[in-house]
Amino acid sequence: MMGVEYGQNGLWGVLTPQANTTVEPELWALLPPAHSLINARLVSEKDTIEERLVDYTTQFSDTARRFANAPVTCIATACTGASYLIGAAREAEIVDEMQARFGVPFLTAALATVAALRAMGARRIALLTPYPETLNRPCVLYWEGFGLEVAAKAGPALQDTAFHPIYAMTGSGVLTSYRELCDSDADAVLMLGTGMATLGPILTGLGEGLKPAVSCNLALAWAAAQAQPWDDLDGKTFDSWRNASHWRGRFNGSLDSSEHAKQ
Repeated sequence: MMGVEYGQNGLWGVLTPQANTTVEPELWALLPPAHSLINARLVSEKDTIEERLVDYTTQFSDTARRFANAPVTCIATACTGASYLIGAAREAEIVDEMQARFGVPFLTAALATVAALRAMGARRIALLTPYPETLNRPCVLYWEGFGLEVAAKAGPALQDTAFHPIYAMTGSGVLTSYRELCDSDADAVLMLGTGMATLGPILTGLGEGLKPAVSCNLALAWAAAQAQPWDDLDGKTFDSWRNASHWRGRFNGSLDSSEHAKQ
């Protein structure tokens, strides 16, 4: 990519919900060699989480314009809850509108996850959910609409006293729910949302031989690296991503740096 020192193989334009503290650290850890990203925040003053999520979908275009003429190879929106609430039909319309307007693939985390589950051959899924029931209900309907069967559902307790009940969840709580869901007869565990920390639990699950797992951030990064519309993604490449072939060292290095900073 001419003129881009960092990200010569791909520059992702990422749209992230305003208070989400997980998307950027996880996507930086997941970046393949010679890829980079720039980020813009989706902002809403609506009162409830559901209202904010829907409001974000009306702002995708204006927020993406903040990238100006930066040579992004895709626009990736890291907000799965919005897809559940507006539904797959409206989501598909927005994808078409955004791709026509900006001339690059527009990837939602939810559709990237559909593609990843198909690449895994997973039909029965166990949902590791950080959501309240007001989001769990449309979430289940969304996945079922793509021919998936929800076999089980569990998740960490919402952190109601923290700055945000989802973004404050810890990897240890996610791992506990992951192990619990492995007792189900699901083909795979789907770690929902982009605000819940997932990469540490995925690595631990690989080491323990737990059921295959995918998170929405992992699926979105896989899709963004290809810079193709979601239904044109090469499913053959997903196994190396799920098995942490290129990102294990970067993720572990980020944890080592955090521990060093505390000392």
